[in-house]
Amino acid sequence: MILRKAILQDKNSIWIILEAAIARRKADGSSQWQNGYPNLETIQNDIDKKIGYVLVDNEIIIAYAAILFEPEPAYEVIDGQWLTNGKYITIHRVATAPSEIGKGIATKLFRFIEDLAVQHQFFSIKVDTNFDNLPMLKIMKNLGYTYCGEVLLQGAPRMAFEKILKN
Repeated sequence: MILRKAILQDKNSIWIILEAAIARRKADGSSQWQNGYPNLETIQNDIDKKIGYVLVDNEIIIAYAAILFEPEPAYEVIDGQWLTNGKYITIHRVATAPSEIGKGIATKLFRFIEDLAVQHQFFSIKVDTNFDNLPMLKIMKNLGYTYCGEVLLQGAPRMAFEKILKN
């Protein structure tokens, strides 16, 4: 398995993964991703900005995430408190291929991202999710992310988490 930057040829595979994740969120009764976001334009923007990453196994894309090596403006205001105030990476749009659900792939994706962060001398990861995204909340708990409070993202309150990484 490798984590690499997404390229234009990956766009359709990424969209299939995100469409399935959108459907799973809906089936779970979640309001997350039910308003036309993310979409193909989101993926194109991620690729153009070089923040889209794919987890690949035997040349097949099995997971996707946007990884930003810069502050998330929405995280500047938090109802709560972050663990750190220094530089961090932000993770958005995490999704796993339908064929890989239940295999721990999202957890592996996060571990790859944590390794990538440390390689780039970032020792904090911040991420948010909907209150009703139970799979992501489970991942946050299992990987030792700390709940820090609420942030507003696209006008909606989200649970904010941070993990301090060791170098």
